[in-house]
Amino acid sequence: MLMSAAITDAASLGSAHVAGSRYLHLLDVARKLAPIRTAVVHPCDAVSLVSAMEAMEKGLIVPVLVGPVAKIRKAAQEVSRDLKDVELIDVPHSHAAAERAVALAREAQVEALMKGALHTDELMAAAVDKAGGLRTARRMSHVFAIDVSHYAKPLFITDAAVNIAPDLDAKRDIVQNAIDLLHALGIESPKVAILSAVETVSSKIPSTIDAAALCKMADRQQIIGGILDGPLAFDNAISSEAARTKGISSPVAGQVDVLVVPDLEAGNMLVKQLVYLAGAEAAGIVLGARIPIMLTSRADSDVARLASCALALLLVRRRLKPP
Repeated sequence: MLMSAAITDAASLGSAHVAGSRYLHLLDVARKLAPIRTAVVHPCDAVSLVSAMEAMEKGLIVPVLVGPVAKIRKAAQEVSRDLKDVELIDVPHSHAAAERAVALAREAQVEALMKGALHTDELMAAAVDKAGGLRTARRMSHVFAIDVSHYAKPLFITDAAVNIAPDLDAKRDIVQNAIDLLHALGIESPKVAILSAVETVSSKIPSTIDAAALCKMADRQQIIGGILDGPLAFDNAISSEAARTKGISSPVAGQVDVLVVPDLEAGNMLVKQLVYLAGAEAAGIVLGARIPIMLTSRADSDVARLASCALALLLVRRRLKPP
């Protein structure tokens, strides 16, 4: 399995674990594959431009820089980067850059998109446009790949960036997108926890009802390829001891690969708590579109940005496309 070499026994972790180290195996595997031609949308600041160039240098992407060329060249001068062999497409502003990048994807001229110096909403508005976007039969959703020292393997959280308050049908796609991603990483039967505040089904907490329904959908093969359990509170999902204390018998508790959050607010807070309080690294990618979309952030570390590119590369080269 691609990620198995990065999974460490929990007893050996502790303070010796270096944040982001579990991404290194992922990067090594990805670099053995041909880089993907990637439209980098509005890379008009130093951070986004350097990120694209470093991914190119690591053999992960072939960048196509889409934005106001004068601003892109100015950013390149500020960080002493040579754009001589890089393709540039000149458009007047960030909105036009998003539309042009999406058009390139629809025309099969690029294999992935990478966010530059523009708001996520601006890029995703072009991607989800009904007429000219990148929609498929599957709902688009975002997955964070988290490397946190006090958990024994990589942890994936969805959806903390795209779907604000998903209904049951959207959650089905969110779960399936995450399972498909883990299959691309070589994790054959990912364990998926559907999170809520409690581990019992209650009519007063709608997310518990959704969790129960999703598990039954998996039983009926409406969700395939993973092992689901829920509702589970966060402690029960992460800790088998916590689950035992509460009398919960679960094939997922303490071994979870994917945490499915009730809504964007819960997920966003969870990811940022892990990053800023637990020293985690978070790489991310949007799934369910015609091609992968990397929503890198200015706050991301270098290794997290590269890991996002590696995730996109593995998805493309393994040809896991939504219906």
